[in-house]
This record gives sequence, structure tokens and C-alpha cells, in this order.
Amino acid sequence: MGSTESSTYEGFTAEERAAMKEHALEQKKAARRGSRAEKAAQAEQDVLAKIAEMQDSDRIMAERVHAVVTANAPVLAPKLWYGMPAYALDGKVVCFFQSAEKFKSRYATLGFSDQANLDEGPMWAAGFALTEVTPEVEARIAALVKQAVS
Repeated sequence: MGSTESSTYEGFTAEERAAMKEHALEQKKAARRGSRAEKAAQAEQDVLAKIAEMQDSDRIMAERVHAVVTANAPVLAPKLWYGMPAYALDGKVVCFFQSAEKFKSRYATLGFSDQANLDEGPMWAAGFALTEVTPEVEARIAALVKQAVS
């Protein structure tokens, strides 16, 4: 038979539960907004406010990522996604920034969803660890978001 050890499901972490609650609030808030233009403007303000709340290193990186994404893929609309700055095409998230602090990890992450057109053969990267946003990193982010929406 099996071992006498029991593996119990411990459920979601406190950080994961908080992210789900944030997502539910984001959905409710978005549903209450008026016109499409008002929704887009408020969504961008929400993203900028969330970035402003981040700790120094995460905030600096998120500001640079936001600037690079919006400059190089203007078709992507900023929005909050599980409490993280994200960028969507036709309402579907293409990429997002996850601060290191949010999930208590050692680095921030620039992630891409399956909506991103990053396919390269049978395997490709969908997430990138960020410890600093240098000019070289900005160039790589610009190339990735351009490819993601091409």
C-alpha cells in the first residue's frame, strides 16, 4: 500500500487569497464604470496607483516596465489583474508585472499569458525574473511586447 505519511492540502497562501480578493474588487469596480474611454482612463490610473504603492525597487522597475510596454505596444490597455499591473488586448491579459514583495519572492517577474504571441518551437519562456531594469532589459522587454502583439 502507501506510506503512512499523509499529505494534506493546505489551501491557498495568504498572499494568494489576497490576490483573489483584489481581483474580485477589480471586477466589481470595472463593472460600475461608465463609457469605454472612462473605463480605460480609470484602469490606467488604477495601475499607476498600484505601482506607486510598491516598495522602492519594485516601484522603480514597475514604472520602467509600464513606460516600455505602453510606448512599444500601445494596443495593450493597462489594467489591474489580481492586484498586479497588467496589459491587455481586447480585454485579455497579454503580460503583467508581479512585484517581488507581493508573493514574498526574491525577484520581480515580467510574465506573459498564453495570449502573447511568443511561440518559438515546442518550448519558450513565458516569465522573466527581474532584479533591475537596465537599458538592455528595457530593449528586451520592448522586443518581447512587440512580438507578443504581432
